[in-house]
Amino acid sequence: MAKIIFLHPDLGIGGAERLVVDAALALQKRGFQVTILTAHHDPRHAFEETRDGQINVISAGDWLPRSIFGRCQALCASIRMLYITIKMMLYFNCDIVFLDQVSTPLLLLCMFNYPTLFYCHFPDLLLSQGRSGLKGLYRYPLDWLEEFSTGLADIIFVNSGFTKQVFFKTFRSLTKQNPRILYPSLNTNYFDTTRAVKPDAIKAKPKTFFLSINRYERKKNLALAIKAYSELEEASRSKVTLVMAGGWDNRVQENVQHFDELETLVHKLGISDQVEFLRSPSDQEKLWLLRNALTLIYTPHNEHFGIVPLEAMYCETPVIAVNSGGPTETVADGYTGWLRDSNSYDFSRAMQGVLENLKHLDKVGRQGKERVEKHFSFKAFGDDLEEAVVARLTGVWPKINWMAKIALAFHFSLAFGVLYWMAFGLGVP
Repeated sequence: MAKIIFLHPDLGIGGAERLVVDAALALQKRGFQVTILTAHHDPRHAFEETRDGQINVISAGDWLPRSIFGRCQALCASIRMLYITIKMMLYFNCDIVFLDQVSTPLLLLCMFNYPTLFYCHFPDLLLSQGRSGLKGLYRYPLDWLEEFSTGLADIIFVNSGFTKQVFFKTFRSLTKQNPRILYPSLNTNYFDTTRAVKPDAIKAKPKTFFLSINRYERKKNLALAIKAYSELEEASRSKVTLVMAGGWDNRVQENVQHFDELETLVHKLGISDQVEFLRSPSDQEKLWLLRNALTLIYTPHNEHFGIVPLEAMYCETPVIAVNSGGPTETVADGYTGWLRDSNSYDFSRAMQGVLENLKHLDKVGRQGKERVEKHFSFKAFGDDLEEAVVARLTGVWPKINWMAKIALAFHFSLAFGVLYWMAFGLGVP
């Protein structure tokens, strides 16, 4: 029985974490011995499968800082990941290592000839905002490390055709790589067997509300849902409400700030009595929301993939999503939902159309579930992942020689030396 270790920075609640958990479950069901090693795992803010013993989860290194006075978060994430990687190398035996989000540990794993799989949700360097002055200098070695280390993985996965295009545009030195598209999927058995629970904090009744589910982060463009709802005809707004639900972590400053920003926006638009907020709903509460919403309002622009539209479609709930990124590969416009430009007018018109054609929603919902079962099933996801794991375990892969290892060690030390100087010598953000 092959042993697989997943290295993940923070096993909370989110699309990346959902994929890691599903990947672990899929391989475990196929006879592999799986362990997830993470720097942070709080059972109060984590998926049920990581709490109830279905997956072996080990947390280490949470004593290391997530930031330095609110700055250098990317550097700290790399340090935390390197710590759990070294711990794995010292105390665990494994046949293959699966990483995602932070690619820096691939430098160490490559030096010691560990078989590796890396899942690229999206290039991290594109997620960093504000690169002027000292921060630009600070980010340069981090960006270089990300591109260089990503190329060291034996097999690279991306979550969509959109991300694959971005991968090649961003990592220009990796044009000879051939990332495999591995669409995230749903553990449909969980959706079929889990009892849905209505959130106590939500007053809305079934099929009387639009739903937005996403982390409380500015890049998720959540204000679009609120503005679009506010532009509905007043007679329509009197019949439906808007529920804003999403992951919220008081350790994450942006979560706290953006939640307050959205509450302020609701008050400014005069719709505070028609919009309900819910922070970090449980899996059972999330399932109730998805099953009972009129439609899902999915607002991120150029989302890498987006698992929530699949969850909604499997629950037979149509989706209104921004016409860019991953949703263009998951949502069939006019068939399982509607794709619209990222502006409040177009979204509001789509929402108004839903209210004027309620009898049509059941058909759209059924078509959405059929699409998920056909193209994004948990079985297909597991089969593709297992194929890659077996290929890596049984195939012939070149091992780097000692000269290359010296070069890796030099570049690794140089990059982190520069980052240390930038962070502590110059105090950059």
